[in-house]
Amino acid sequence: MKLQIVIDSASDINKQEADKLGLIMIPMEITFGEEQYLDGVTLNSREFFEKLVETDEFPKTSQINEYRFDEVFDKLVKEGKQVLCITMSSKLSGTYNSAKAAAKKYGNNVVVVDSKNVTIGERILIQYAISLAKEGKSVEEIAKLLNNQKDKIKLLALVNTLKYLQKGGRISTLTAIAGGLLNVKPVISIEDGEVKLIGKAIGSKKGNNLLIQLVQKSGGIDFSMPFAVAYSGLSDELLQKYLEDSKGLWEGNTETVPAYLIGSTIGTHAGPGAIAVAFFAN
Repeated sequence: MKLQIVIDSASDINKQEADKLGLIMIPMEITFGEEQYLDGVTLNSREFFEKLVETDEFPKTSQINEYRFDEVFDKLVKEGKQVLCITMSSKLSGTYNSAKAAAKKYGNNVVVVDSKNVTIGERILIQYAISLAKEGKSVEEIAKLLNNQKDKIKLLALVNTLKYLQKGGRISTLTAIAGGLLNVKPVISIEDGEVKLIGKAIGSKKGNNLLIQLVQKSGGIDFSMPFAVAYSGLSDELLQKYLEDSKGLWEGNTETVPAYLIGSTIGTHAGPGAIAVAFFAN
């Protein structure tokens, strides 16, 4: 049976890129006031940040419901395909539970994996799944390897402010206040599928240095596996500065560092001015 990988847009893989990679991407829904959009389909990442900066409306994200997963799974199974569905962290959205509920009636034909991550952390797990599929591994084999390896993924981010995470209910008001001192750059990570505040630095330079130290403390980057960096907002200037400051991590290990713009599902909570790095730790 032919394997089809299904993903959600919280991975920041938009529809155009998903089509090129042979993936089926189911978009999250983003609402600005009365206006509703499909993440990565009817609203691209740049358009999202333009709206975020220009409007007073705080956007809302909606999980993908069971019906939308069922529509996709039903069509694919009828075409004789086995489905591997990879979703954002179950601790940050009900999307995983929706996918699991939809998958029940398809037995072994649909396997759902909780990435326990978001944005580029979820993306690099999907890239790993693509490489395993190209090796000819079965759905069950790929799912087992993903579940074995996903806890090695480190997603570290330097954010400009915690107010968006607090507004979106991802961290407490107390945590937001603690991280919100003047010119303090909070460092967050995804740990066991949840957002954690793990450090603070005064100014971008010290923030970059802290990110570099945290990468090294985690055991360093496994360059045999996928890795990526990302930024949020309308300029990649902060990301370019980070790459310059952290060139010791990359030189001699890779010729290029894949860089992406964070999308609207995660951009809603990170806000503009964030930079992130994701990798499998050694």
